[in-house]
Parts: sequence; structure tokens; C-alpha cells
Amino acid sequence: MQPFTTLTAIAVPMHEANIDTNQLCPTRFNKVPRGPKYREILFYDSRFKPDGTPTEFMLNAAPYDQSGIIVADRNFGCGSSRETAVYALYEFGIRCVIAPSFGDIFAANCAKNGLLALTLPEEECAAIRRQLQDQPGAKVSVDLAAQTVTDVQGKAHQFEIHEVRKRCLLEGLDDIARTQQYSGKIAGFEAGYYKDRPWLSARA
Repeated sequence: MQPFTTLTAIAVPMHEANIDTNQLCPTRFNKVPRGPKYREILFYDSRFKPDGTPTEFMLNAAPYDQSGIIVADRNFGCGSSRETAVYALYEFGIRCVIAPSFGDIFAANCAKNGLLALTLPEEECAAIRRQLQDQPGAKVSVDLAAQTVTDVQGKAHQFEIHEVRKRCLLEGLDDIARTQQYSGKIAGFEAGYYKDRPWLSARA
């Protein structure tokens, strides 16, 4: 997993609350193998007409087609637990979503894929969205180690994050890589366990 440390990127404001995972990745794309195709899949039903031609959806045109951050309203990523919603964001180039709240499973899926879902108070998110609305293409900076978001005007906003989730993002550890860090202890436990219970490993 790609570590997340700091990020300064074009941020896109999304004012709609309750953006769900079906909007991020429509159900019919859930079995597409992970890869660059997901860049096109993100918000597909908003970005493309039935005949496949692009709409005027904000992510289709400069500067937002180069966005690395979304600043959203409450309950972003609600709905089904599909991990493909995170794939779509990541392949588009989004590495951070800032919102007052998230769907719980969506936020967990983000962390497992190197995408930072961080919460700020509703009024702070709204203020940053207004700044971005007034200055299309403006950048926002995120420092995970310091747990700060620096807005368009240079104001730093502090955010909270679980210590384990923070460490995994900083070090680029998914669940498997994190478990492998304890491989020595696991092997030691297994050796002692089977030594004390030889009948469990005895062969006929």
C-alpha cells in the first residue's frame, strides 16, 4: 500500500450531503478488476450520458479533473460496503476526502487502501468549500503526522484520527502487511503451542 504522509493538491468542493457508494461506483461496475479503468468509473452516472458522452460534471473539466482532494458534506460514502468505491476515488487520483462524517465501512476501506478519510467540524468543511468555490483550482494541504489541514487562506485545522489507523497510513501498511510485522511472535506462539500439545500435529 502506498504510504500517506503529506499532500498538497487541487481540492474539489462537493456540497451534496449523503454521497453514497453507488454514486462513487455504480453497482454494475463492482466486478471490474482493479486498475486504471476505475478512473472512468468514478461518478460514472453523473459524468457520462447514456450514450457515453461526457456531461458537464465538475470532475470532467479543468481544473477539477486533476483533483487530489475532495472536501465534502456530511455522511460521505454511506450506502453499501463496496470497496470499489474507494478504488474509483484512488484511481482518479483522490488521496484524501475531508468531510464532517463518513459511512463507517467506507472510511475503513479508505484506510486499507491508502486513502485518508478525515473529519472536520461541519462549519469548517463548509468554510473550506466556500473558499474553493470562490477560487476554482485552489489547493489544500494535509499533513497526517501533524494531523492538520491547511485551507486556501493558510489557516490550519486540527483533526483527530485513531493512532493505529494513522500509523498504518504513514507506513503504508494494509491488514496483511500489519499482521506480517508480528510473524516472529506468531511463529513463536505456534512452536510453543504445538510442543505442549504434540497430538495436534501427530501424523497417523
